[in-house]
Amino acid sequence: MNATPTSLPTAAALIRRKLPIGIQNLHEIIEEGHYYVDKSAIAVRLVNEGKYYFLSRPRRFGKSLFLDTLREMFEGNAPLFKGLAAKQQWDWSKKYPVIRISFGDGVMQTRAELNQRMGEILLDNQRRLGVVCTHQSLGGQFGELIALAHQSTGQRAVVLIDEYDKPILDNIEHSAAAIEMREGLKNFYSVMKGSDEHLKFVFLTGVSKFSKVSLFSGLNNLTDITLDERYSDICGYTDADVDTVFAPELPGLDRELIRKWYNGYNWLGTPVYNPFGLLQLFRTRQIRPHWFETGTPTFLIKLLQKHQQYTPDLTRIVASEALLATFDVDNIPVEALMFQAGYLTIASYRNVMGRLELTLKYPNLEVQAALNDSLLQSLTGNQMLPGPKISKLYDLLMAADFAGLKALFHAFYASIANDWYRKNELSNFEGYYVSIFYSYFAALGLDIRLEDPTNQGRIDMTVLFNSQVFLFEFKVVEMNPAGAALQQIKDMQYADKYRALGQPIHLIGVEFSKASRNMVGFEFETL
Repeated sequence: MNATPTSLPTAAALIRRKLPIGIQNLHEIIEEGHYYVDKSAIAVRLVNEGKYYFLSRPRRFGKSLFLDTLREMFEGNAPLFKGLAAKQQWDWSKKYPVIRISFGDGVMQTRAELNQRMGEILLDNQRRLGVVCTHQSLGGQFGELIALAHQSTGQRAVVLIDEYDKPILDNIEHSAAAIEMREGLKNFYSVMKGSDEHLKFVFLTGVSKFSKVSLFSGLNNLTDITLDERYSDICGYTDADVDTVFAPELPGLDRELIRKWYNGYNWLGTPVYNPFGLLQLFRTRQIRPHWFETGTPTFLIKLLQKHQQYTPDLTRIVASEALLATFDVDNIPVEALMFQAGYLTIASYRNVMGRLELTLKYPNLEVQAALNDSLLQSLTGNQMLPGPKISKLYDLLMAADFAGLKALFHAFYASIANDWYRKNELSNFEGYYVSIFYSYFAALGLDIRLEDPTNQGRIDMTVLFNSQVFLFEFKVVEMNPAGAALQQIKDMQYADKYRALGQPIHLIGVEFSKASRNMVGFEFETL
C-alpha cells in the first residue's frame, strides 16, 4: 500500500540523512551522519536516580542502542555527544569500566552451548578491560571480573546486559530446554547481588519479564521501569521526533496514515513508534507491516489456538499489572505474552485501591492487520486461503456490493475443511465463526468498533470505511428465528448513533448455522 501524499510544509531546505536501519552503536550513527533521536537525557536521569534497573520492550525497539549510549557515556566518549543533552549534564572527567553482555547473537539449544557462550562473553570482556580471571566456574569468573575491573581502574564497574532472556525465549516451545536455560542464567545473574560494592550501575533489557521468583530471586534489588510513565519513550520515536528529527522524510507521505499505522505503543506515558518499522517506511516509501514481518509470532498463534481465543476480545482485554508480569516457562498467560511481545499495548488504566488495572488494545493498524492475517491462517488451517479473499473484501466494501460480500463469506466458510473444524472447534460455536468474520475485516486495517455502545444496547461490530458506516449483528439460527439479526439492528435503532455523520449507513444481519457449519443468512438494508 503506498502512503498517499498530504499537504506538508516544504522540506526543500531540510537535509536528508542516512537511515540507521539495524545500527545498534552510537559511534557509527553519529560519525557517519545518520538520523539520531537523542535519548541521552533519559540515560543521565537513570544514573542520577538509581543503580539497578530492568526494562522490558518488544524486539527491534532500540534497546541495544540505548545500552550503547550508556556505554559511551560511562566510557567518557564526550565528542560523540556534541549537541546532545548529556554533553552538558554528564561528568566527563570520570571513566568507568563497562562490562557488556549480550545474548543477541545466535541460538543456543542446550545448557552446554549456553555455558560456552557465557564463557566467551566473559573472556571478551577480560581482554577488553585488560584483566585475567582465574576462577573456574562461570559465576565465579563473573564476580571476579567485576571486582578486578574495579580494582584495576579505581572506579566501580558498570554492567549492561542486552537480551538477557533470549536463550530462554529461543527454546520456549521446549520447556525442558527452556528451564535449563533459565536456571543457568539465574545462577549467572545472581552473582551481581554479591558484587554490590564493586558496581556503579547495572541495566538489564529483554523482551519478556520473567517473574522474580523464577529468574531474579538472587537479584531482587532491580528497579523495574517497564511501566514507569517517565520512561514510556525510553525506546522508540515519539510523534514530536517524527515531525522534527525525521521532517526531511515526510514530504510525499500521508502523515496521518503514518500515525495510525505505526504509532501507539504505550507504557503508561508518551506513545511511541517502533523505530525499525518507521525507518523501513522511510526507506521503501510504502505502508507495510515492516516490523511484524521480521518475526512471525508462530508460538503466539499456537498459544491463541490452544486457548481457543475469541479474536474480537483481543481489542478489549482487561488485565492487572501483576498478570502482565506473570511470565515463566510453565506459566505463560496469553495477555502477558502479547503485551510483552508488542502485539498489545496499554489503552487506558485505573488504580483500584493500589491495584493497577490495565485495558489493552492493538497498538496500531500494522499489528491489527498483520496479526489478524496470521490468525486467519490459523483459524482456517490454510496459509493460502485468506490472502486473496482479504483483497476481494476490500474491493467489495469499496463498491458496497453486499451480494458479493454474502457470496464471498459463504465461499470462505465453505472452504474450511470439516476435519479442521472438528479439530479446532471452539467451545463457543458462534465465537469461532465471528472470530473469522472479525479477523477478515481487521486484517484490512479498518476502523472497527466492537460491542459498540448506543443508548439502546450494543452493536456487535461497527466498521467505518470509505465515508460509509457498516453495522453488523451476529446470530446463530438454531437459537434465534431467521432474520433476527437484521431485525435487532432495526428494533434497537442502532443506526441513530451515526445519522449525524450524514454518511450511508448499512445494516447487516449475519446468521450462522451449527448444523451446516456455514453462514446461512446475510440480510442487509441501506439507510
